[in-house]
Amino acid sequence: MYETTILIVEDDPPIRHLISTTLRTHGYKFLTADNGNEALMEISTHNPDIVLLDLGLPDIDGIEVIRRVRTWSNLPIIVISARSEENDKIDALDAGADDYLTKPFSVEELLARIRVTIRRLAFLRNAKEENESVYVNGKLSIDFAAGSVTVAEQPVHLTPSEYKLVCILARHTGKVLTYRMITKEVWGNSWENNMASLRVYMASLRKKLEKASGGDQFIKTHVGVGYQMLKL
Repeated sequence: MYETTILIVEDDPPIRHLISTTLRTHGYKFLTADNGNEALMEISTHNPDIVLLDLGLPDIDGIEVIRRVRTWSNLPIIVISARSEENDKIDALDAGADDYLTKPFSVEELLARIRVTIRRLAFLRNAKEENESVYVNGKLSIDFAAGSVTVAEQPVHLTPSEYKLVCILARHTGKVLTYRMITKEVWGNSWENNMASLRVYMASLRKKLEKASGGDQFIKTHVGVGYQMLKL
């Protein structure tokens, strides 16, 4: 069975201890870092499966850590931060974070988000074994086996959540998928926070696809209902 390794990046000792104890109690393997530079070193040398990242680090802001990691890795990053403003969440997600949990947080919700992320990792790992097909829709191409997306034959960098979103929509091309259905597929639930995250991720995904294609609209928003992959 695949063993998940989680990196905890947190400079507050009590919170770091709480998360470490929680992970240990539930059988997760983990590493710790108390600043941004140490986090980057741990990521590059140990290649963890998931990063739990505080934004208010003493040396490098967490947003910058996300940006640097995204230059070479798509590993899932769950932000755990006291910053609760919507703009802070949007900035983190735009930089490449996969999820955002606001302090104070419940241990149960943290564990739930970790489980959802692990399921998403399994989905990506199994794609190579379970689906060898290539999806083509106009200029958009998804190689499920390689886990890659190209538009007009040029690679498009997507976060793991964005990739799963485009795959879900592609597999149901022409059908309108409700917000609830999509959030359950991606995060395993329909929490209000995930509904807000969905809007941010979808806006980012559409922007990347449309920019790469020269303006082609692949995804249609049905206000108050959900999203649809258009057949081009």
